[in-house]
Order: sequence, then C-alpha cells, then structure tokens
Amino acid sequence: MKLICFEDQIVSQLQPITYARPAYAITCASYQLLDWLRLLPGDLSVAVRNYLATLESLDAGLASPSDAAVEGQDVLLVNARLVPRVETLRHLKTIATSEASGVIRCASTGAILVARLGKSETTDLNSNQTEVSGAAKPEVASPFKKSVGQSTDELQKLSGGETVKKLIAKADQIDHAPWQIDADDLPAFQWPHEVVAWHMKEMPDAMTYRLEHGNYTETKEGVFVAEGVSIGDYAVINTDDGPILFDEGVSVGPFCFLAGPVYAGKKTRVIEHAALKDGVALGHTVKIGGEVEASVIEPYTNKQHHGFLGHSYLGSWINLGAGTCNSDLKNTYGKINIEYGGEKVATGMQFLGCIMGDYSKTAINTSIFTGKVIGVCSMLYGFATSNVPSFVNYARLFGQQSLLPAEVMINTQQRMFARRKVEQRECDIQLIQDMYRLSAAERDGGDPYSL
Repeated sequence: MKLICFEDQIVSQLQPITYARPAYAITCASYQLLDWLRLLPGDLSVAVRNYLATLESLDAGLASPSDAAVEGQDVLLVNARLVPRVETLRHLKTIATSEASGVIRCASTGAILVARLGKSETTDLNSNQTEVSGAAKPEVASPFKKSVGQSTDELQKLSGGETVKKLIAKADQIDHAPWQIDADDLPAFQWPHEVVAWHMKEMPDAMTYRLEHGNYTETKEGVFVAEGVSIGDYAVINTDDGPILFDEGVSVGPFCFLAGPVYAGKKTRVIEHAALKDGVALGHTVKIGGEVEASVIEPYTNKQHHGFLGHSYLGSWINLGAGTCNSDLKNTYGKINIEYGGEKVATGMQFLGCIMGDYSKTAINTSIFTGKVIGVCSMLYGFATSNVPSFVNYARLFGQQSLLPAEVMINTQQRMFARRKVEQRECDIQLIQDMYRLSAAERDGGDPYSL
C-alpha cells in the first residue's frame, strides 16, 4: 500500500496557519493528521507546496510521490485538511485495509477527502488523461483582502503534483464509497477558526486515546505523567471534566491551577501561578504562563507572563509580551463573525479568540479583539482591532502600520533559535523569504485599520 497525503487549493483558506506548515501538520486536540498517517499500513509520501517540501524532507523524513513508486500499486489518497479526530484514524484504517476501491468527496466543495485505488486503477497512470473536476483551481479566499499574485505560482505548486493529478483523474472515474463511511465521517478544515472549534469538541476523545496508548503514571486522581515530569507545590487540580496529561520532561511551577482536559508536550514549561483550563493543548518546548483556556499552542511558542488567552490558535515561534490579552466573547454574548477575504463569515461560535501565524510577536499589554486573524512574522503594539497582515509593525493606537522586512525576521529567527539551541538552516531562512513573497498581497491597498 502506498499512502499519499496531498494538499489541495483550499489549503490557502487556512492561512496564516498553513503558511509555515502543511495542513496535515496542524495540531488540533493535541494531535496532527500526520500522527494518524504514520499509524496506517504502507509507505507514506506527501504532496505539499514546493516551498515546504525541503523542510518536510528534513524534519519529518517525508518524500514526494512519483509515478514509478505508485504505478501498479494499491494507493490511498488522503486530503491533508482532514480533521485529526480519533474517529478519523479508525475510518482511515478501515479504508486502508479494505480491498475495495472507492472515493469520498466533500459535499459542499466536491474536494476528494479520501480515495482508495487498486492495482488495476494505477497500472497505467498515463492512460485516459483528461481534465478532471479537481484540476481547476477553485475560487478560494485568504483571511486577508487580496489573492496571491502570479509570481508565487511556482512556490505553491505541489511537490509530486503531477503524480497526484494522475491519481485524482483515476479517482474521478469512481463514483462510490463501499465502506459505509461518508463525508460527514471525515470532516476537513476549511477555515482557520474551525481548528479551535474542532479542538474543543475532540479534546475528550483525544485524551482518552492518549491514555489508552501512552506510557503514563497516574500520580493523583486524573493526573497522568510520563518520565521526568515535575509538578511544583500547591497545585490546585480539577479533573472533573477531563484528565491532565504531561509528556516527558514537562515542568510545572508552584501555585498553578489546572482544570482538565489539559495536555502538555515534551519539555514544555508551565510557569508558576499559571492557570490552564477547559481544553488546552500545548506542543513540545512551549513556555506557558498566565490564564489559558480552550486553546492550541504549537511548539516553541512563548506565553510566559500574565495575561489571558482563550479559544485561540497560536503557531510556532510566537512570543506574547507581558499583559497581552485577547477577547473571546462579544459584549452582546452573540455569535462571532470573522472576516475572510473582505467578507464576514458566520462561525456559529459564541467563544472565539484569535488565530496567530508563526513568528509573530506582541508588545507588553497588547489587546487583541474578538475573532481576529494575525498573519505570520508581524509585531503588534497596543490594540489589534482588525485582522493584521503578515510582515508588518502594527500599531493602531499610534495610527501606524509599517513594513517589517524579511531580513529583520531572519535575524530575529536566528536569535530565537539560538536561545532554544536550534540550528538555523538555509531552509529555515528560505521559509521566511518565501512567506514574505506569498503574503505580499496582504499588505497592498485598503484601509489597514478598518473595523
């Protein structure tokens, strides 16, 4: 069996989350889709945007698919946007171990979510090549106001994309799914706020799965720790709504309040007097302090000081200055609308904080309004009352917004990496440069301070 996880055009709707990572590497309820793919039988390859391919090869050991590798083989195509629910793993295992060919499509977009092709369908990939329904680029909206320019097309092409296109052409000739699994069983992310929504729904199941398959010791009722975990004195713990799970090397300072479900990845540090509650998932090597509620924080991000973070998603290598707070509830207690592509989208969520892209920073006492999207590599000061483009100094309080050159962020990256004893490689530098090019249209035109 050959497993191929592929990104489609709708991945751009997940910006800024997907600027610095493939869609299968989005953390939701402490898991990534990649975690599930590694548990399936077969050889895994990935078709991601070209500018991410080198990073995926070096960091995850994942190569791109080729005609030679898949021709005449059983193939399982998996959309990289699938929500990494525990149920998703079970359904993928069912399909992967089946001998029947089939395809499952999203009812609203027509995008292929999963397709299984038998040897007979992949024997001659170059036969009957026609324009397929998934080949045309759909109209998709960035969270910002303009689409990406043509000069970045090469960056956004898929590594192994020609092979995937041929496989999708074969899948388009199949109109059934014989596994008693449908699109409702395999939901996929379409907008950034959905990561937070699914995180809140799936944390209980994810924690149960971790306990069933992990190597944890229960130190007190509902508190499970891996090797090398230390918890300071005078912790107040409530596990009525879910367990507390700490992976290897987690350090928790004294006087902390922990209300499950909470998960902290390897070598994460929970600062003294922190309050983590109601569904928090922290990646590895995170520093976390203050009050955090129902949020996802990717690896290497710092929120070390006091301040509130709720119902939010933070990418990697972010730093929140002391006193930074976000709002996650409207004064009217109504449902929150979020702006994507210059249009308001109804989220259906009463609680929604912010979505912040990788490498962004906030100054002390920054306040982020409800349901705002902050791009990658930006620096915020004062009040963020609108979506913030990538690579800007954003200071609405002072009536200013200025360009933040890629060279500044490359130097900042080097200093951050050195503090965490991480080597800055040429591909890391190239990522900053590529994200700068890809996000250029965000910084063009319009009123950057419009509410």
